[in-house]
Amino acid sequence: MSIRYSFTLLLVLFLGTCVSAQSENTGDKITFSGQVIDAGSEQPIEFATVRIAQRSDETAQAGTTTDETGRFSVTADLRDVFAEVSFIGYETVRIDSITVRNGRADLGTISLGSQSQQLEEVTVRAEKSQTEFKLDKRVFNVGKDLSSTGASALEVLNNVPSVNVTIEGQVQLRGSGGVQILINGKPSVIASEQGSLLGTITADMIESIEVITNPSAKYDAEGTSGIINVVLKKEERKGLNGALSVNAGVPDNYSVGLSLNRRSEKFNLFSQLGVGYRELPNDEETVNLDKTSGITLFGDGREFRNEKYYNLVLGSDYHIDERNVLTLSGNFAYEIEDQPSSYDYRQTDAAGGTLARWRREEATEATNPKYQFELQYKRDFKDHKDHDLIISAVGSLFSKDQASAFRDISLEGEDRSGQQQTRTDFGQTDNTFKIDYAKPISEKVSIEAGAQYVTNDVSNDFAVSNFVNGAFVEDPALTNVFNWKQKVAAAYGTWAYEPGAWGIKVGLRVENTDLTTLLESTNESNDRTFANLFPSGHASYKISDAVSLQGGYSRRIFRPRLWDLNPFFNPRNAFSVRTGNPNLQPEFTDSYELTSIFILGEASINAGVYYRYTTDVVERITTFSNNVAITQPVNVGTNRSTGLEVNAKVTPARFLTLTGDLNYNFFTRDGALEGVVFDFSASQYSGKITGKFDLPKDIDFEVTTQYLSAFQTVQGNEADQLFVDAGLRKKLFKGRGALSLSVRDLFASRIQISELEGPTFSQYRRSFRGRFLTMGFSYGFGKGETMEYLGQQRRF
Repeated sequence: MSIRYSFTLLLVLFLGTCVSAQSENTGDKITFSGQVIDAGSEQPIEFATVRIAQRSDETAQAGTTTDETGRFSVTADLRDVFAEVSFIGYETVRIDSITVRNGRADLGTISLGSQSQQLEEVTVRAEKSQTEFKLDKRVFNVGKDLSSTGASALEVLNNVPSVNVTIEGQVQLRGSGGVQILINGKPSVIASEQGSLLGTITADMIESIEVITNPSAKYDAEGTSGIINVVLKKEERKGLNGALSVNAGVPDNYSVGLSLNRRSEKFNLFSQLGVGYRELPNDEETVNLDKTSGITLFGDGREFRNEKYYNLVLGSDYHIDERNVLTLSGNFAYEIEDQPSSYDYRQTDAAGGTLARWRREEATEATNPKYQFELQYKRDFKDHKDHDLIISAVGSLFSKDQASAFRDISLEGEDRSGQQQTRTDFGQTDNTFKIDYAKPISEKVSIEAGAQYVTNDVSNDFAVSNFVNGAFVEDPALTNVFNWKQKVAAAYGTWAYEPGAWGIKVGLRVENTDLTTLLESTNESNDRTFANLFPSGHASYKISDAVSLQGGYSRRIFRPRLWDLNPFFNPRNAFSVRTGNPNLQPEFTDSYELTSIFILGEASINAGVYYRYTTDVVERITTFSNNVAITQPVNVGTNRSTGLEVNAKVTPARFLTLTGDLNYNFFTRDGALEGVVFDFSASQYSGKITGKFDLPKDIDFEVTTQYLSAFQTVQGNEADQLFVDAGLRKKLFKGRGALSLSVRDLFASRIQISELEGPTFSQYRRSFRGRFLTMGFSYGFGKGETMEYLGQQRRF
């Protein structure tokens, strides 16, 4: 079992060559046969590749795959041949010495060992292994995360070690923002900040999640905290394979996910479909105090973000020959948003007397079509399995057509009645062109090199209209067209040396950024060009099979995006608004870390320390005027952060597996803005414990408890949070099906409370989403398995 789970965690990008054999015959047909098994579990391996090749030029002359018992039989009429057996995630075995009797060559039982024994990766090998450690990243397997059943990708991310997702949907890595999210190693409209399309990817569609806290120079320099790469499933077994997932939950949450794959000799056709509807209620409470006048504003309301969503992926691999593959894929997603919301406001004077009471109602509708297309060519060279060339082009388009209607209804005191309308016409086009080349120079030395060119073109046409004298009149002070264009050209190179028990990898990336913003209403523009170097370095030392050390360094950048730069805001909450800053500068981070990995039987511990130094830190600073809190991003000084992280896994009993995740972070902020000093030191920590229970009757139970400590911010503090997620699963149909029940925030205790304090104001804010209950059923057909059932799947 442990080998199967470890295998599922491996993200193997290249399938090694296969099987051959030598014949002593002189032209007669020879039948080669045998059985292929896993060296660890001694279980048969289905669909392993067997190839018969000629010694002189290693040309394949015959081949086949193993059946469900691991057995094979193939006929060839060659004399000077050898045999090779391979399967994804295993070492390739070559057989040169072959005995032929009566026209048959029995190769016997062939054992394949897992590739997880290689120096550059150490795999946690407990029975329910979830995490794989590599030289520059960790890989988290989603397949056994019961509490993520029926969940979106954002909710799954919250179960990944080192990762937190706030109530507002912000993804944090080791307690910090500035995380770049990739889909299958590439930027995607699904992971863009302009929408919530990560919610259209269900847990059942995710193969694994890679957490890269110190990316090498091969990766984009974007993301000061690191990179999270979401790897989607794609089958590559012959015939028709597929899996179906159906989920329903409370609050209203319905989804259907379908994954289909058909593999022939030359083509691998793959598709995924996700359709669903969900309600995302959010209770908000705010208290704004103007210390100068003594006037206090109380706000209490409920927001909804109701969504119908459709997500379709279609693609095909064309195997030109055994070493050249062409892939064409497309992704279409469509959201229909409905946001009925209502706020009750009460304004009081310094003595507590009511000045006014009114209600603000909102009706918002939006449609968000999103497209992405990718063309990729991959060449695997003959001399080494890790010698390859990948050329790719990715284009994406995201647009939003949104209309909102606001109505204020006076209930008491001063008349606050009024109506307001807004419209948004948003469009974004992104293109990424990339070439990556990797070549082992020798058994100890390897190099990587590549280049990338990215273009981003965004336009946001936004207008606000007020109801005046019986008609809506556009407000020119709140209406604008904001254009944002960015071009990033990059090139990189890495060099790795692994002579034995230790290894090093160094790299350098150079990026040149052209950024242009234009506010059409005032003709204000801000053009910037900057070139930067981003070095990286990684080292590993394998003390023994049970103990390894890893160290890493990288330099990262956070480039302001559209919503950070656009100076206008949406008046959804007229007394707590957020706006951009067109003069915002990028922030840079130097990141260092040292990690130790201990594997003790069925237990494992990953402990590390890290240090980050960030300049031109982007902080959201709140100012106050007429009971309106305006929050804007600004560059405020530097931040020094030192942290300790521990991940542990232990199996105290055959029916129980425990995993834990602890992160402690101490930081020092230095900075000033317009005469206000923001120097302070503080700390924060988070902890997560998950228990997995194997119960009788093929029932699994999982419970996760997570705690986020309170911490200080530049203007106030955030309260702590303690919450519990749980899941129950019953396997059906000999593992092909599964019935699941999951509860997120079991005790409805995940409440976000923030307090701001300034010389002339204070603000209290409380946000609460509540408990989510989901029941799901999944089933695998053909040669596929249920989404939960772990099979032999190709990663890409």
